[in-house]
Amino acid sequence: MLVDLKTILSGTREGGYAVGLFNCVTLEMTRGIIAAAEELRSPVIIGPGESLLPGASLPDYADMMLGIARRASVPVAVHFDHGFTPELVEEAISLGFTSVMYDCSMLPSLEAEIGHVGSNGSAEEDIARSVYTRPEDALRFAQESGCDALAVAIGTAHGVYAKAPKLDLDCLGAIAAACSCPLVLHGGSGLSEEQFRACVAGGISKINIFTHNNLAAARAAHAHFTERTGAFELMPFVTDAVKQETMNHIRIFGSEGRA
Repeated sequence: MLVDLKTILSGTREGGYAVGLFNCVTLEMTRGIIAAAEELRSPVIIGPGESLLPGASLPDYADMMLGIARRASVPVAVHFDHGFTPELVEEAISLGFTSVMYDCSMLPSLEAEIGHVGSNGSAEEDIARSVYTRPEDALRFAQESGCDALAVAIGTAHGVYAKAPKLDLDCLGAIAAACSCPLVLHGGSGLSEEQFRACVAGGISKINIFTHNNLAAARAAHAHFTERTGAFELMPFVTDAVKQETMNHIRIFGSEGRA
């Protein structure tokens, strides 16, 4: 069933669990994520980001993901992640995406980000501490913007980690104490199970995952490819690999049985 971001995150902090946003770019990935959520009876969030639009157009993604979400037996939000272009954010809204991540207030559900969640690189550690989210900034922004979810910077980074991230859980705790808005963790794919659980316990309500599933899909295709294997024959393996990876994260996030 299709629901909005505000609805799907309601009760997460009180319940001590987080809901995963699993970015997806193909039918196989989308089906694998939904299959995982249905098997574990977990709410789930799916959707592309603007950086993933070279894979398909926004209308193409919308047609596939919204249709699958409506037919799902668990709550599914379809989120346009990291929308940089105002026109694309407006298009996502008109296409029926249930929420967007952008600095505006066009939808009943809106996610915002305070601080900086960068990409991995040699300079990342040098600048990380200076761009962590400050609790007072989080509270003021949430109050003034009316956003329904707030992404915070506590030491994670997008993409594949060159080395283990150093999370500032004290910073997270201070933000959660100051701001009741559902908090979002970006750049989660390189964290350990213990780090994920600590973030959820510290107040995170939504965790964004792409790299783990993206790599799982590619490995499955590589493992089962032969010179006589076509794309169609690879589809079940890719779908199942993404399903298994998603189920693992759902269990870690604590959202199993919450649908």
